[in-house]
Amino acid sequence: MPDHLYTFHNAFTQWEWGPFPMAVLVIVAVASSSYLNRVAKLRRRGRHWPVNRTISFLSGLAIVDIALQSPVATYTHDYFQAHVIQHLLLMVVGPPLLALGAPSTLFLQTAKRRNKARWLSIMRSKPFGLVAHPITVWFIYFGSMFAFFLSPLLNFAMHRMYLMDAFNVSFIIGSCFYWWPLVGIDPIVHWRMSHGTRIMSLLVGAAPETFLGIAIMSQRKPIASMYSVASTHTGGGILWASTEVAILIGLYPIVVQWMRSEERIGARQDAITDRASALALANADGSSDYGFAEESRKGLSVTNHPDKPVQPNGHSTVRDHSHGQISEWEAAWLSKTGHLPAMPGSAPLGRGRTGADQA
Repeated sequence: MPDHLYTFHNAFTQWEWGPFPMAVLVIVAVASSSYLNRVAKLRRRGRHWPVNRTISFLSGLAIVDIALQSPVATYTHDYFQAHVIQHLLLMVVGPPLLALGAPSTLFLQTAKRRNKARWLSIMRSKPFGLVAHPITVWFIYFGSMFAFFLSPLLNFAMHRMYLMDAFNVSFIIGSCFYWWPLVGIDPIVHWRMSHGTRIMSLLVGAAPETFLGIAIMSQRKPIASMYSVASTHTGGGILWASTEVAILIGLYPIVVQWMRSEERIGARQDAITDRASALALANADGSSDYGFAEESRKGLSVTNHPDKPVQPNGHSTVRDHSHGQISEWEAAWLSKTGHLPAMPGSAPLGRGRTGADQA
């Protein structure tokens, strides 16, 4: 008979107060305080930090503490479904919320120069790049689950709780590395996944989790000595069903970021087109005072106003501070394509090409 019977009263009162859960509580409190202090520091500088990031990070910390200190942790001693819920909180719910909080970005914006340099040197190091590689963390994330649930390791660790605590810490760290590039808010020096790659990674990751849930449900013996067969099957069903929910939740921020990215690209493209149109209009009517004033307002200057030099081919030249001198056909090209073609033997316009290169 289970030592901790599931009752409504126990579900809210059976909290863990041992050394490890208390250490987790202290770490969560310190991390929360540090994060809030850095947000306040940014505000004192007159800079805005999104509220939703703060809420996400604090929620992620709360999820970690609930998984390791609340009755969820207590019931893992008797019910495998509680162990699966703890596993989901530590690997599927908490880490993406922490990543949505962008703690690395906040640290880089508020840390002292020396601490900032240290953190950047760590992220730029080859060992960190190897550990943070998407393929590496993908195999660590899913490999650890298979090794833990489909081997005697779970039963061995549950009889030695210090080892189980160590496994839980490793699960959190590995999951943070897995979700960090998928969420894609904090920059990673070595690896940056496109929106499509991140979506594909989530969809492909559903297969091993689904297989793991079905494999657990198919077992004829308890997955560990302290659990029953019914509890084992229920836990496997929870793991299987939660996979679909996790995918939908994980896709949402990626799709939103992708849409916003496309909107920003479209806005930049419209700005380039408008600028090129103004150049073409000014080039066609260099005597227009309005056109000259409009060019000046946009940061442009017409080289033929009031004395407009003419190129050997009869085309006039417009000077754009970002592109140097461009002719009428180049302005028309820019308005249609958003970029200027490179001349033979020279760099592309707008990418380090000087006026001498374009002459």
